[in-house]
Amino acid sequence: MTDAPTPSGDLEERGDAIFAQLRTSSEAVSEERGSASEEGLDGSTEDTPDPAAVAGAARPVGAEDGLEQSKVAAAGDDASPTDAEPTASSEASELPPEAIEAPASSATPSRSRPIPPLPRIMAIANQKGGVGKTTTTVNLGACLADIGYRVLVVDLDPQGNASTGLGINIRGLQASMYDVMLSDVPIEDCVEASSVRNLFVAPASLDLAGAEIELVPAFSRELRLKQALHEVREDYDYVLIDCPPSLGLLTINGMAAASEVLVPIQCEYYALEGLGQLLRNVGLVQKNLNPSLEVSTIVLVMYDARTKLSDQVAAEVREHFGEKVCRIVIPRTVRLSEAPSFGQPIIAFDPTSRGAVAYRELAKEVSGGSA
Repeated sequence: MTDAPTPSGDLEERGDAIFAQLRTSSEAVSEERGSASEEGLDGSTEDTPDPAAVAGAARPVGAEDGLEQSKVAAAGDDASPTDAEPTASSEASELPPEAIEAPASSATPSRSRPIPPLPRIMAIANQKGGVGKTTTTVNLGACLADIGYRVLVVDLDPQGNASTGLGINIRGLQASMYDVMLSDVPIEDCVEASSVRNLFVAPASLDLAGAEIELVPAFSRELRLKQALHEVREDYDYVLIDCPPSLGLLTINGMAAASEVLVPIQCEYYALEGLGQLLRNVGLVQKNLNPSLEVSTIVLVMYDARTKLSDQVAAEVREHFGEKVCRIVIPRTVRLSEAPSFGQPIIAFDPTSRGAVAYRELAKEVSGGSA
């Protein structure tokens, strides 16, 4: 694999165009916000906020106070009118889809997303770490299972976070994805049930960290996962592959086995810089291993409506990738970060949180509705 082809739909050029536009427009943003607002993640708001802009941009998907999320019934009218954070409703679990859609400034005209036939095998990939791959894999899988689909989460990340996030103790496993990849153990022998009905996990183990090196001399090393999933693909409606934050053999195995790639993009500039390289690698896998592979879905995650940068990145990504970008965006919330420490997806940990509502709506958009 030496020549990198252009991915279908010139996605690579679109990704490169994003970076050029963001570099130019980021200077104007920094002038408006001032030097004190350079740290967009610290929750700081504009020096002289426009109340109309705050109401229109911050309310749809702004970050929530995780410590108060469990008290959504009491949040209501206590918020300060100058506070840029949105107020939690007592009926948070029944928020309409508009409550977590992209703001008007970054939205595109509504278009129906093409829904491929079942079963669907999706690789959740982005070589940059900390952009929400595992969080999206776990919670999207749980929400798909919650609306009636049978889902298998394949954990290819040696860190095993998708496994522990679903309550699996990766240190006490009889078989794991390491054995599937290196010892030809049938994948059904390592599948574990989760606490969510219809959701199953093929867990990773710490041994998987050495699999990259051990796979180098192996025969058909890029197709090990594809061969393993062939035996069980008809048993599940969705197979979600959590790829590691790299572009090594494990990620290539995930892409070779999948028919689609789902890319979570953090709403920050640095999260976009590796997108071009990811798309080039998807093109390499298309050409050499899996001609049917395509980037079908892009999900905007960690959206913080208190910062102009989030809105700007979302608008640029939507402009360049069109209908591949999901209408639903995932807000930055503390509850989404807390849920893995309890070994639960967000819909089990805090069903009324904004993150739970967002992932439920994302599952409906990705799948086209209930099973």
